[in-house]
Amino acid sequence: MKSLLTTVFLFAITAHSSFAQWDGHRPDGHSSINIMGDHTHEKGEIMFSYRLMHMLMDGNRDGTDELALSEILGGTQGTGSYMVAPTEMPMIMHMFGAMYAVSDNVTLMTMIPFLDNSMDHLTAMGQEFTTESGGIGDISVSALYTFFRKRNMKMHWQIGLSLPTGSIEEMDVTPASDPNETILPYPMQIGSGSFDFIPGLTFLHQTSSISYGVQLRSAIRLTDNDNDYRLGDRFETNVWGGYRLTDWLSPQVSARFSTWENISGADDRLNPAMIHTADPLLKGGSRVDLGVGLNLMAPENTSLKGARLGISYEVPVYQYLQGPQMQLTGIATVGVMYSFH
Repeated sequence: MKSLLTTVFLFAITAHSSFAQWDGHRPDGHSSINIMGDHTHEKGEIMFSYRLMHMLMDGNRDGTDELALSEILGGTQGTGSYMVAPTEMPMIMHMFGAMYAVSDNVTLMTMIPFLDNSMDHLTAMGQEFTTESGGIGDISVSALYTFFRKRNMKMHWQIGLSLPTGSIEEMDVTPASDPNETILPYPMQIGSGSFDFIPGLTFLHQTSSISYGVQLRSAIRLTDNDNDYRLGDRFETNVWGGYRLTDWLSPQVSARFSTWENISGADDRLNPAMIHTADPLLKGGSRVDLGVGLNLMAPENTSLKGARLGISYEVPVYQYLQGPQMQLTGIATVGVMYSFH
């Protein structure tokens, strides 16, 4: 990932461009709405944002192979070894954000997520049921520091911390626990339960009609949580580009390369022999997502000056899962931003 950033950086330095300096007040001056921490602000500028994200997982996969339910379930439903299999998991997230530039070089950022999860299941006896969870997720706070500017290029660090504000005690009723509630497996918990370090590095380059960027970003778990486990570390490389079609419209493309590790430790209330979502050793994997979108920006001479609208849709083109695990189908994101001095 570091070599990718270095290659793009060196190419941009040697590339010819008549554009004088980076301009964030363009529709392509921000990345696709699905990427965060991509930009900074001028001293005294404030920005509020809201994103609505819908992620759908549908079906199961082991390695790069999609699995039929009959390969997971035992009993009358198949030749597998599990008593329960997840079939579909839609997740809706409302993300509220705020940014404030204390100087031209330092921008502070906080993100507050609210999650609404549900997971459909099929048992080895042919019974269907659904579990649900929701609430505030892990709040993050970050500082973005711009350390490099040269004409139409910028680079900034992100130094962030995710706080364990999301619940790891989500419970619901299942056929095995009815009428009582039982602890839900790891994917249905809405927080990590730990303090997580969020480092990032972003490179930006712009011409008179095109803006693009490369971002390296991680989530590194610093501690075990109160339930004696630690989510796996996550590493991402985001690449995006936007074309300045008009002064208010920019089509966007993006690519995300992500990898994540298995959970260490375990919540001993879960039974990994019952369902694979309860197995901490079946959580690692890697994925490549491609996205398309639009950025719209209100004209400077209107009452909506400072307002932006972003739309993005991502689909996986490669998934390798240390499974069985649920596989991703797609992620849709729509968001609004408003900035002012």
